[in-house]
Amino acid sequence: MIEFHLNSRSGLSPYQQLVQQVRHALRLGLLEEGDRLPTVKDVAKQMAVNPNTVLKAYRELEHDGLVAARPGVGTFVTRTLADGTLAAHGPLRKDLQRWLTKARLAGLDDESIEALFTSTFRDAAGEDVA
Repeated sequence: MIEFHLNSRSGLSPYQQLVQQVRHALRLGLLEEGDRLPTVKDVAKQMAVNPNTVLKAYRELEHDGLVAARPGVGTFVTRTLADGTLAAHGPLRKDLQRWLTKARLAGLDDESIEALFTSTFRDAAGEDVA
């Protein structure tokens, strides 16, 4: 089951963060068809957010065809975003974990690591690849 977390520095609203986390879990194969999402009540309590925030996130996911609510039973994944190529990139994930370890050993905190990664990602995305 997915475990949500909120980052007040992300620049995204809480409901957008919940949607993003479910989409990432679906893309990485951490959530699969038939899996049940935590109840709105449980997420609202755990995250200390209004239940309407969670409902809004779940409704957006439902609108996107990724989950379906079954009244009195829960909200279930109806479609995955995982693709075999992403799941096959375990070595890249290990490289990234090593890089994160190096960044922490160099004294960078989470916010600095995120800023460095985002900046480098954007720079690389702007390059012309021939």
